[in-house]
Amino acid sequence: MTETLPADVALVLEAVLHEDDPVHLALRRQVPHIRVQGRCTCGCGTAYFDLDTHAVEPAPSGPGTVVAAEVLIFTEDGECPGEVLVFAQGGYLSWLEVCTWSDGTEVTLATAVRSLRPGCQPSCKVEASD
Repeated sequence: MTETLPADVALVLEAVLHEDDPVHLALRRQVPHIRVQGRCTCGCGTAYFDLDTHAVEPAPSGPGTVVAAEVLIFTEDGECPGEVLVFAQGGYLSWLEVCTWSDGTEVTLATAVRSLRPGCQPSCKVEASD
């Protein structure tokens, strides 16, 4: 069942998709048109999108699936237990994934939202993948 865009997803997308990057800017224009189609059942916050591709133009990210944005998640004590990845397929927002690298720290979208504070610059890239 598709639901409207939850606040945690919207906040993370806004924080990691920068207006000064042409690919990110095009993906930001898609945000009002996406809905969450499903979420990971483990509670991490990973969200899969449904997007009306007729309502928006594709981003110039190339064909196939790409990592359109990536941001490291930092805890209050400076540890980096994971990251958030934004994927696009054929230039359209596809999903937002929360990855954990630590067994000792729970990594969720809520953790990511707390971590994304002013002055914290995410590393962003576009890479082709299968």
